[in-house]
Amino acid sequence: MVAATVGLDAMLKAADVRLIHVEKKLGGRLVTVVVDGTVSAVTAAAQAGKEAAAQVGKVKLCEVIARPHEEIKKFLYQDFPQDA
Repeated sequence: MVAATVGLDAMLKAADVRLIHVEKKLGGRLVTVVVDGTVSAVTAAAQAGKEAAAQVGKVKLCEVIARPHEEIKKFLYQDFPQDA
């Protein structure tokens, strides 16, 4: 959870992105953080977040999905609606 928080902080400071989804598994030992923005902003944020999180914990995966399908968006925007 600490690495995810540090990574998210770096992502939000690095580019114009917004948090849209957080998922915790295994008591917070496996955390997924999803941000939204332009492809270039998300790419920059993901790189910054990955580097920051790796300094304090393990990073298992860091991916950018350009233009996700509408059906996938339904799952991702459950925590923070698109209109917010």
